[in-house]
Amino acid sequence: MSTRTGSLSGLDVFVGGPIQHAILPDGFVGHLEDAISTAIETVRAHGGNIFSAHLVERFGAKTDIFTPDQVSVRDFRWMKKCDVFVPILPLLPDLTLRRTDGTHVELGWATAMGRPIVLITKQPFSESASHLLKGLHRVGAVQTLDFDEFVQKPDLLVDAVLTATEQQQEAIKAGVVA
Repeated sequence: MSTRTGSLSGLDVFVGGPIQHAILPDGFVGHLEDAISTAIETVRAHGGNIFSAHLVERFGAKTDIFTPDQVSVRDFRWMKKCDVFVPILPLLPDLTLRRTDGTHVELGWATAMGRPIVLITKQPFSESASHLLKGLHRVGAVQTLDFDEFVQKPDLLVDAVLTATEQQQEAIKAGVVA
């Protein structure tokens, strides 16, 4: 359990989103890096513990030193340990979703494992979003935050995580440790 104080203290938050398809010749997609960094900083500022491939891989600068086996095992382990999954799915300039195969696999893991999801993406969903993504809330505990609203008011993420993790928070307060 975390020794930090804050409304998210004791919670493990897995922040995900595109990496491979967000690495451009001149660096990582700026607005996406900003949004992911904001999510991470917001969770940390409220005492939450972060799992993030973006941090470990330094937003693509170190991605090539990891093998597919290492990434798969690491991210699956994080999903098993996290209290909530926060994927960030940005749009391209043509208003289609940026490709992110890994994040979609993680969404499947989170749903199958019963992890709550706080999805940050443009609302209403882009027409390019699949039926499975649009309907995920019917089979999993999914809340959606509008990407632009989150960028303007990052603390919306704290409220959404608190709502998504009510049961986990009760266990933490009661001293129940996994």
